[in-house]
Amino acid sequence: MTPNSRSGAGRRGLATLVCGALAAGGLAAAGVTALEPGAASASSHREAPLISGTPQYDNTDVYAFVSPDKPDTTTIIANWIPFEEPAGGPNFYTFAEDAQYDLHIDNNSDAQGDLLYRFTFDTHVKNEKTFLYNTGPVESLDDADLNITQTYDIELIKLKDQHPVSKTKIANDVPVAPSNVGKASMPDYAKLRAQAVHELHGGTTSFAGQADDPFFLDLRVFDLLYGGNLSEVGNDTLKGYNVNSIALQVPTHMIAESADQPVVGIWSTTQRKNAKGYFEQVSRLGSPLVNEVVNPLKDKDTFNASVPADDAQFLKNVTHPELPKLIEAIYKIPAPDEPRNDLVDVFLKGVKDLNQPPHVTPSEMLRLNTSIKPAAEPKRLGVLDGDTAGFPNGRRLTDDVIDASLQVVEGELLGAKNDLGDAVDKNDKEFEKAFPYVALPTEGSRGPLAKGTDGETDVRSQLGDALQPAGASGGTDDMTLIAGSAGAGALGILLIGGALMWWRRMRDRAY
Repeated sequence: MTPNSRSGAGRRGLATLVCGALAAGGLAAAGVTALEPGAASASSHREAPLISGTPQYDNTDVYAFVSPDKPDTTTIIANWIPFEEPAGGPNFYTFAEDAQYDLHIDNNSDAQGDLLYRFTFDTHVKNEKTFLYNTGPVESLDDADLNITQTYDIELIKLKDQHPVSKTKIANDVPVAPSNVGKASMPDYAKLRAQAVHELHGGTTSFAGQADDPFFLDLRVFDLLYGGNLSEVGNDTLKGYNVNSIALQVPTHMIAESADQPVVGIWSTTQRKNAKGYFEQVSRLGSPLVNEVVNPLKDKDTFNASVPADDAQFLKNVTHPELPKLIEAIYKIPAPDEPRNDLVDVFLKGVKDLNQPPHVTPSEMLRLNTSIKPAAEPKRLGVLDGDTAGFPNGRRLTDDVIDASLQVVEGELLGAKNDLGDAVDKNDKEFEKAFPYVALPTEGSRGPLAKGTDGETDVRSQLGDALQPAGASGGTDDMTLIAGSAGAGALGILLIGGALMWWRRMRDRAY
């Protein structure tokens, strides 16, 4: 929680907007009565007990922003599978086949989805007799050496009162970008990423595959709020980890209610097939950090299975948040007075005159005013620093949601000026300038090279030939086949050495 510089004008701008809304709208009464009972989401790296045990279904973050290079479109990005270790083979990271990965859009502010983009995945294996993810260098998504691949379909579902009124398949068997095994296995991963960007009918573009985790923060907040003395800040805990991303770029006119009502609410969910063969929601995510640090343990699994229209049950968690009390106990910074109606307005309704739609039903989701043009020079604190194109007006990849949220939770909008933060101000990798914008995933070959090597050795070890059936070599003996297929380089030496040890062990047993 370290100081961060930003303009006082920007700070006052959001405070003025919110305080005006509080004075004019009777927020406390409107917020409580409008949150009538009636599934949605929040930022979640292992945020709830049940979902932490099933990472394939765990939605980590949602982003929504007007596309900077195509301002007539809106980009939605949702990520799954937290803390992907890049070298975590031999079973690398795939989307679940028994899941429905859903992107929800509410364009009339009634806390119910009007449009749903549903992604479903299939896995394909070329050779089940090997343990390898790839059997040689992969140069394209249809390369014979890419042993395990995935494809996805997209279905656009239009809803009325939470019930489907139409279903249209808008994509079929689209290839997924694979896990980045390493430089030897995937010498040009950027090429594979480009091949996974798919143009759909009507100007929509989609992507699914591995990416660098774009969320940047110091997660040591859970060690008594950065060590109890601010000694544990400044380290991006997610540096070097990957996620599985789904990205969709859609012409804005296809998702907004009208030019006069350009605000859309966005969240994501995961539905998993249960033992009875029915799909049930197990993960939900919209605004960052809600289920992670706002909801107590007793509500976390319930939130993941719920919908925005039912968010009245979680209202007290927002109006009487735990985090300010913890900060006061450890750092003696007074917690703002409750109930925290300022948080209700910003995070459940949207900011008045910015991204709060008319007749809004308060509920938890990202709210994006699609008529706000992208900022030429985005500011990491978004609206709090006068940049109305950023968080909490949607969420861009570069938005520092930890610092912005900490400052608001500690009463920034109530006159308690502060510059709290975790001293992690940007992602460890640069984001892309074009769709899907997320940074390329960290490769599994990262780290120091073996002693005596320079990284230039040709490691094409002919693994594919080694996997051919016996006899395909034209009668060569076993040892010649092993040596020939292993080839040169470090990997060849390891394979030959292992084969010799096995052969000697078998010989000794025979005698």
